[in-house]
Amino acid sequence: MIEVADILRSYSNIYLKKFGSNMPSSHKKTISDMVQCRTAKMGGQVYLCDNCNEFHYSFHSCGNRNCNKCQNDMAEKWLENTSGRLLPVRHFMVTFTLPDSLRKYARKNQRVFYSMLLRISAQALQTLADDSKYVGGKLGILAILHTWTRILSYHPHAHLIATGGGLFEDENLWLPARSDFLVPVKALSKIFRAKFRDELKKQEPEIFKNIPKNVWSKNWVVHSKTVGKGQTALKYLAQYIFRPAISNSRIVKFSNGEVTFKYKSTNQDQWKFMTVSALEFIRRYLQHVLPKRFVKVRYYGLYAVKNKDNLKMLRQQLEDEKTNQTKQAPEKSTQNKILTCPHCGKPLRLIKHFSKGEQWDHAPPEKISVPKNSIIFTNEFNLQLSKNMFFVKGNSTP
Repeated sequence: MIEVADILRSYSNIYLKKFGSNMPSSHKKTISDMVQCRTAKMGGQVYLCDNCNEFHYSFHSCGNRNCNKCQNDMAEKWLENTSGRLLPVRHFMVTFTLPDSLRKYARKNQRVFYSMLLRISAQALQTLADDSKYVGGKLGILAILHTWTRILSYHPHAHLIATGGGLFEDENLWLPARSDFLVPVKALSKIFRAKFRDELKKQEPEIFKNIPKNVWSKNWVVHSKTVGKGQTALKYLAQYIFRPAISNSRIVKFSNGEVTFKYKSTNQDQWKFMTVSALEFIRRYLQHVLPKRFVKVRYYGLYAVKNKDNLKMLRQQLEDEKTNQTKQAPEKSTQNKILTCPHCGKPLRLIKHFSKGEQWDHAPPEKISVPKNSIIFTNEFNLQLSKNMFFVKGNSTP
């Protein structure tokens, strides 16, 4: 399988030489981490198969949030940690998109625009939800930033997962929304646009004065749809948080300085193909690297940390409903597994942990003095490590 890391290893030096002087440090770090991901430079473990008398190396992942090889494990951990946060009610996904004419300003001022996009989207949604015609109470909202399309174009938008109902705080009463409708999106679009305009004018007047006035009279796109209850909504959300800009499985060809990848068009459920230069592919990939320490998932309303007491009370109240989603998550098996040789199937024995940047000049297996009872890793620590590694057979220094 062709990987994004393969393309970076082949062309990142050329890319850095051409554009490095104008690149943010976060882009450079992403390149460095992905190039080294799951290689000996990241450190790892050395195992020995006593039956085959051969070494096997297991290298660490880089852990960079932009690395498309590290995202699946992060999604699993997030699901485990967040499974108790969502209320056992129907949820909606409401998507807010910045118009084309604002995107060049957003690209140059990412931290400002991205923070405003998440915050103003949540405020606009809550403004309509306060109206008793629709909900009449405070929503629980998880907001997630997304910046790409299926062909890796720059397209900043926010996905908000919101409860299908709200808390009427005066009486601690839960008010459910309709099963197929939360708020009217046309009205929501206008409120979103107006709040964004006013906030930008107030907080960033220098940026605001350069934006064409017709931006504030165009229609801004907002969509809304149901995404199920409890764990169903959570799993749906996880794919938006941790899905990379492009997975390795979508890259079909890399040769002669060009990359061909597949994608599905928005209106058709058919695969299409696009070919771009390797440098253009790297540019498209890196433009979705977020500013350093930028938090792409934010919690508002009932899901904000300050409302944890209300959440606890609401959960107890709603658990009397027909479904109890918060207790339906399947328990993961804690049964220990043994790491085995990929060739003979016999247990592997740990020989050495080596750190990032450390070299290990090993002796032949028959000369290594390691107690036979040092066999095999069945504890949770090593199991967790093994998820983020892969084995490389060999009798030479990693």
